[in-house]
Amino acid sequence: MTSASQTRALLARYYDAFNAGDAETMLACLADDVVHDINQGERESGKDAFRAFLGRMDRAYRERLADIALMVNEDGSRAAAEFVVHGEYLVGEDGLPPAHGQNYVLPAAAFFEVRDELIRRVTVYYNLADWIAQVSREDAPA
Repeated sequence: MTSASQTRALLARYYDAFNAGDAETMLACLADDVVHDINQGERESGKDAFRAFLGRMDRAYRERLADIALMVNEDGSRAAAEFVVHGEYLVGEDGLPPAHGQNYVLPAAAFFEVRDELIRRVTVYYNLADWIAQVSREDAPA
């Protein structure tokens, strides 16, 4: 069992590691069999799949999260985070616009299941159409 304060501390460590570019600390916050629901994408399972996802993200994007608000239920088993992504699109991905260093600012949220002081599920949501519009503008800052 994980308490609400333990879950809040776990998520704070997870997001601090994200902003520091510290993938190993992020991975240490996850259960070996973590389930990752990618925004408008596939569901992936396992820490190795999450590690590969982080590698793809690091290659294609440079992101920092701001205004992080954490919400945790009473028993610490579920949590949510709301934040603003400040990013730079570095390398184009299949089915997405070409990348040339465009900047974007995007509200996003994540939902978590937590057990035994580890993240068991991460589900991330953001408005993909808004992101595409931002990086597709002819005047998109580079």
